Amino acid sequence: MTRYGSVLDTIGRTPLIRLRRVTEGIDAEVYLKAEQFNPGTSVKDRTALWLVDDAVRSGALGPGGTIVEATSGNTGIGLAQVAAARGYRLVAVISDRISVEKRLTLLAYGAEVVFGTAGVPREDPTSVHSTAVRLAAEIPGAWRADQYDNPANPRAHRERTGPEIWDDTEGRVTHFVAGIGTGGTITGAGGYLREVSGGTVTVIGADPVSSSYGGGDGSPFLVEASGHYRHPDTAEDVWPLSYDTGVVDRIERIGDRQSVLTVRDLARREGILVGGSTGLAVAAALRVARDLPRDAVVVALGPDSGRAYLSKYHSDDWLRTNGFLEDGTGPLVCDAAPADAATFPALDHTSTVGEALLWLADRTGPAAVRLARPTDDLAPALAEILGTVRAEQLLLLPDRSVTLDAVLDQVPPALGVGESAATAVRRLRELGQDHGLVVRDGRFAGLVTVEGLLRAGSAVPVPHRPVAALHLS
Repeated sequence: MTRYGSVLDTIGRTPLIRLRRVTEGIDAEVYLKAEQFNPGTSVKDRTALWLVDDAVRSGALGPGGTIVEATSGNTGIGLAQVAAARGYRLVAVISDRISVEKRLTLLAYGAEVVFGTAGVPREDPTSVHSTAVRLAAEIPGAWRADQYDNPANPRAHRERTGPEIWDDTEGRVTHFVAGIGTGGTITGAGGYLREVSGGTVTVIGADPVSSSYGGGDGSPFLVEASGHYRHPDTAEDVWPLSYDTGVVDRIERIGDRQSVLTVRDLARREGILVGGSTGLAVAAALRVARDLPRDAVVVALGPDSGRAYLSKYHSDDWLRTNGFLEDGTGPLVCDAAPADAATFPALDHTSTVGEALLWLADRTGPAAVRLARPTDDLAPALAEILGTVRAEQLLLLPDRSVTLDAVLDQVPPALGVGESAATAVRRLRELGQDHGLVVRDGRFAGLVTVEGLLRAGSAVPVPHRPVAALHLS
């Protein structure tokens, strides 16, 4: 029996698992580098250990010191594990958009959790990044791990993750696919594999469609711990120093729907419970592998475990509310949404009361107001709908030059396109609301009123695909 001196000694040497059922019709071999087998259940255990060891060697972190880090969860959990095992204090700065399981895990390890504001520019003093910088400066002797710009991040994967993949495939790997979050994993492991193979390994970045890494508009996406979000008011789009774009041969842009349904497929057809960023990487790997010959070997790095996302990607309720799944029978919310419902709200937070009244002049009911973006490549993310306005409300305001961000009603409840119309009515009434946001694949798809839902509910039921039929095979 192998004995370990510490839980930290068990980090690494994660298994390479061949995917067989989700690869039907694919000639190439496709493997998952399953990082959920690390003790903290993610690839960020590797990063956290290397960050801390490097700081100790340099003298930046002393015995019993304080670690501060802005995190989407997994690096924070890895750092919390290291802190608990070695007697450090950890202050993890997170947003309220990360899964509840990650928050509870951080607390279980004894970390102190501080919330930064989501959906604001990076330089905003309340942002997750700015809050971490401020706390590191205020706490005596604190060290900020700074995974986005710390060279120890990619070095962890160049020294360990990449060699493991090369050894476990006996040098046969031809394509390496990984998500791009901080950029450390793909830069380190991908750079090693390109070098050791003499340039024959193709390195492919998996990126959410709206992420600015792959040319998206930078709007929010639902796959945690991946991609690059950019608030439209950000002064400069700063990319992490941990990400070397020269390592990546190409980027595969994957929509949230494909990522989420791949997560479901892996659990129900391969018996592997993973999170959204693994779904993203595997979806990209399957797309790449479909065009490859039998002797190709594709390795997708799976950074996370599904146990951190049971309330999200593995919850039918969450998926239905966010417009990914349908109830088995109609009428549904989508049956109540007007056929001409605007995918892109005409009003944004910079519109004035006067402009809004002109637009609302020949319309009835509420209108959605979104965060202004310079492009309309995608329907607005649900997180970028700031609220609603009504003509009767705006007519009471004496100053027509005021912008709408100062006079908005609260954001109404989200109703997935596949939710039962009757259930949606009950939910709205319980919340005292007369309208809701229609959501398809996590993005705005219009507004619907209780009256419209009731009309749809009295119509002849429309047959719809059952939930069980929604997979990627």
